[in-house]
Amino acid sequence: MLDDVLAIPDHLRDALWRVESARLEASPSAGLVVSGMGGSGIGGDLAAAALGERLERPLATVREYRLPEWVAEDWTVLCSSYSGRTEETIACFEEAGELGARRIVASTGGPLVDRAREEGVPVIGLPGILQPRAAVAYVVVVALEVAALAGAAPRVAAEIEDAADLIGERAGDLEKRADEIAERLAGTVPVIYGGELTTPVARRWKTQVNENAKQQAFFSELPEADHNEISGWDEPPGSVPLSAVMLEDAGQHPRLRRRFELTAEAIAARGAEVVKVQTVGETRTARLFMAVMLGDLLSLRLAAARGVDPLPVEAIDKLKSALTQS
Repeated sequence: MLDDVLAIPDHLRDALWRVESARLEASPSAGLVVSGMGGSGIGGDLAAAALGERLERPLATVREYRLPEWVAEDWTVLCSSYSGRTEETIACFEEAGELGARRIVASTGGPLVDRAREEGVPVIGLPGILQPRAAVAYVVVVALEVAALAGAAPRVAAEIEDAADLIGERAGDLEKRADEIAERLAGTVPVIYGGELTTPVARRWKTQVNENAKQQAFFSELPEADHNEISGWDEPPGSVPLSAVMLEDAGQHPRLRRRFELTAEAIAARGAEVVKVQTVGETRTARLFMAVMLGDLLSLRLAAARGVDPLPVEAIDKLKSALTQS
């Protein structure tokens, strides 16, 4: 898992090549919907954050068995499932076909790819040697490239290349920072706060801690958390104390930055550990991928500290098995 995380720069470059190799044609659409779950679904969220105000049409992520009612034949639907067996994504693939929407599949194989081939739907092939959650660079790049093809945003391939270079240069620094954060979060349940660019990054950190370190973690978003969740920190800590991670971005709104400062102070005043993290990079894309990689490294450091193997996800596998039998 560590090798896969450190290979994110290579994954970014390879993902661009794989999209180009699929020879997709541009087709202006009303918007882009990314259908996916878990590590596959996060690609849509992260892509939308990387694009930010450059989005010219909607880019939405769907984690359901159905597409929203407003999706019609003039939309593009990207069905992203690493395994190709995700039942929610397959259901959305079928519904998009019934609507007459343009469909694109990103997967390693499975029933989803079989159906796509049968129906003439283009497939972007993903490498089948990773854990699904370790393919994050691929699913984000695919979503970014498809967004450009759908006319939802400009192409940011140059930013992706620059991000790969920056991460490669700063990998050692990220590993050291992950060690520092893991030491401070040890023995706590972290609540990761994001805002604007870092909101889906906070979600990614949370899920990586869940799957890799096999422990609970939560994520939240500013400024919304200041209108409700901040009150919950008044409760005395339980047997396992909470900690807070504040994911700030260099390009965030000044008022949001002030909210991060005040929220961190309020939580620290309740006796909880508070860790502040600042994104690094000249572009939104670079800052996003740097933050994603730091979170992935952190989750592995927490796993090592707990003495658990990050690879297996038995609870998830067990639940999926039960679903297939029902």
